[in-house]
Amino acid sequence: MRKLTLEPKDQSNEFITLVDENDTQWGKIEKIQAHEKGLLHRAFSIFIFNSKGELLLQQRSPNKYHSGNLWTNTCCSHPSFGESLASAANRRLMEEMGFDCSLTYGFNFIYKASFDNGLIEHEFDHVFFGKSDELPIPNANEVKDWKYMSLSELTIDIDRNPDRYTAWLKICFPKVLAYVQQDDIHSIAS
Repeated sequence: MRKLTLEPKDQSNEFITLVDENDTQWGKIEKIQAHEKGLLHRAFSIFIFNSKGELLLQQRSPNKYHSGNLWTNTCCSHPSFGESLASAANRRLMEEMGFDCSLTYGFNFIYKASFDNGLIEHEFDHVFFGKSDELPIPNANEVKDWKYMSLSELTIDIDRNPDRYTAWLKICFPKVLAYVQQDDIHSIAS
């Protein structure tokens, strides 16, 4: 597997957007402070499928500030303060996975999860879908490994091995299943 190595981004002073339960912006805060305080902030998750209908998963780098070594959706992050969701989603897909494709907005949800290191994810998460057969060239600072899985295989594995997956993937995945079954996975972002 080829990996792209970029200099680690200094995220200590990266500002993200604070929102209310309606996704109305009300402030900005440094990213780490939002996670220390558990404040609701804007985020996005990306789910990329190949032409076989398999989902591209990434295993997070062990150096991530939480959930290192866990498997998750293709890409997830936060738009920088003042950055549009679409721009941020395309930017982070390239930064993390080394490729870009057309993304389509699907739905949103709010979740809150606490981690062993004291950090809290409290996100208004916007979910994007894409379709691509391009193989990723992941950034080694962000991604340890990647693989494709069918939705049925992933459903079984999350049920049998929940500790292998991120909190947000386990919360979001039933919503993703419902969305792609309703919308036909092969038509997503085509």
